[in-house]
Amino acid sequence: MDNSKFNGLGVAVVTPFKEDLSVDYKALEKLINHLIKGGVDYLVIQGTTGESATLTLEEKNAVLDFALDTAAGKVPIVFGHGGNNTKALIEGFDQIKSIHKVDAVLSASPYYNKPNQNGIYAHYAALAQASPKPVIMYNVPGRTGSNMLPATTLSLARGFKNIIGVKEASGDLGQMTQLLKNKPNGFQVISGDDDLVLSQCAMGAAGVISVVGNAFPGRFKRLITAAGEGDVATARQYHFQLCDVIPELFKEGNPAGIKALLAMLGICKDVVRLPLTPASDALKDELYREVSNAGISLD
Repeated sequence: MDNSKFNGLGVAVVTPFKEDLSVDYKALEKLINHLIKGGVDYLVIQGTTGESATLTLEEKNAVLDFALDTAAGKVPIVFGHGGNNTKALIEGFDQIKSIHKVDAVLSASPYYNKPNQNGIYAHYAALAQASPKPVIMYNVPGRTGSNMLPATTLSLARGFKNIIGVKEASGDLGQMTQLLKNKPNGFQVISGDDDLVLSQCAMGAAGVISVVGNAFPGRFKRLITAAGEGDVATARQYHFQLCDVIPELFKEGNPAGIKALLAMLGICKDVVRLPLTPASDALKDELYREVSNAGISLD
């Protein structure tokens, strides 16, 4: 299986909302076109950054259909499909009407339950056997409360052809090193940490599924490309340009920060659904200051 379509820059697309908290499809169209024009390699629809936990099944189907229509085959589409009830997650494949049109599903390791490594393995094994599309696992201990160890990830990579990659967001460069050193051929190890992309891509990561890429896809794509090609000087230039912006995006919860930045760019409103709240004025001021200090125009 050729998994190279998931090289480079993937973006975890936000779900824009209107003031009444309904989905803002006009803004979503504007965002998707902004991302494609910026050179993204693929889009992740209804990941964590897309506030998938707060959308109804009807809304998830509608957002996915709209994204597929808007992208119109220009870039691959990955659909976020995670949860902590394995049986319900498997049954959910039949509830996503356009699942057959996506290129892969991204599924976070079960959260809150805190399964051990055997439980994580069995969860993904069941998911892989049931999924109609290739599966990209997602290890994000900061959100799930449990870390999928490299041995577990690699066992799944070797055991199931339908598991084609992992989004690794442990923030642990040693863990990323073990994955990249020992992965089977063709298995995609994708960064989930915008602030570590330079180091991880220089080590051989396939790219990143990014948050900041929503706002600055062109710049982030050039960083990733340069790092992957060994052009450290160019990659470092873009890394230093964005390294003080990225941490600000997560200070008050994701995607509150990136939506505030997208609002400054005139792409969507900075509206989020509870339990998240919009970025504070203080954070907006800090974001504006860091972007300006980086020499990036918001016009």
